[in-house]
Amino acid sequence: MKDGRLDRRSFLKVSTAAAVAGLASPALISRASAAGLKTVNFSEAVHNLGYINLYVGMHAGIFKKHGLDMKVSAAGGDTQTFAAVLGGSADFAIGDATMAQISRENGGPGVVVGTVVQRAHYFGVSKTLEPFTDPTMLKGKKVVTSPEPNTNFSVTKRMVEKAGLKLGTDVTIVPVNPGTEIGAMLAGQADMAVAYQPSVAAAEAQGSKVVFDFSNYIGPFCNTGIMVLPSTIKKDPEMVQALVTAFEESSRKTYADPAFAKEVARKEFPDLPGDVVDKAIDAELQYKIPAQSVKTMEDQWKNLMDMQVYLKNIKGTVAFSDIIDNSFAEKAIASLG
Repeated sequence: MKDGRLDRRSFLKVSTAAAVAGLASPALISRASAAGLKTVNFSEAVHNLGYINLYVGMHAGIFKKHGLDMKVSAAGGDTQTFAAVLGGSADFAIGDATMAQISRENGGPGVVVGTVVQRAHYFGVSKTLEPFTDPTMLKGKKVVTSPEPNTNFSVTKRMVEKAGLKLGTDVTIVPVNPGTEIGAMLAGQADMAVAYQPSVAAAEAQGSKVVFDFSNYIGPFCNTGIMVLPSTIKKDPEMVQALVTAFEESSRKTYADPAFAKEVARKEFPDLPGDVVDKAIDAELQYKIPAQSVKTMEDQWKNLMDMQVYLKNIKGTVAFSDIIDNSFAEKAIASLG
């Protein structure tokens, strides 16, 4: 992965953050004008149901309860979302936290203050293949993913090579724009797509089926982290704490109230049939893909780092304690009980 990839993307500038007002209750917050909340410019890699915790928190008013007015935009990929933080157009980014690791190894900034997706939220989907657990079954096949260095490319490449297959010879990866993997597979460009919800459920509704489960294949995995600059933490630790606490509360609500999560998901993806969205949420929660707690666990981080070291995307020279700041998550957990 070339160092320059993190800096080649540009983003529209959005409004700077306003001061946090002291708000005593959700009722007061609901009546407050936007000027009474702290504006947070927030970048998500792509709009997908792996991030259901974020959407639940927004629709439930949890972020507002904690004094935050979230301005969320989809960047179009993992590299782009962290580039938004580096460039100053976003206060926080969620995506592959390897981007923060790469920045740190190259002398740049980056801290991970929480986890949003705790397992690999990818599924192998096909209209021609049968379900399999042995990746050698992909020999001679084409697999469509997002381009390198997006996470679904990385997990697919490592799976193929660990199975003793040679990429480009035994298995071909067909890269497409993030979010279009299913369409490319349905169009016949590949035998299998590695995709996330709700695209997976939509493909099933069109006659395709899930043939491989990455969440159980990989195990605990920091698929998506909350990335921020040390300068932001130093400048406004209260904002960082509010955001992390809101994510902790949102994560708990997602699992405690699946019906509300489905209601939110239908609003976030109105172009999809409701039953497709419901099935997608059922799968997300069944496989425990959204983080159950915002705190980043060492085994989740180790699995991510081991994969990226194997792929030679990173050297793995930054210690867990140097790049992961769990202090905000621990305070959030303590405050919520």
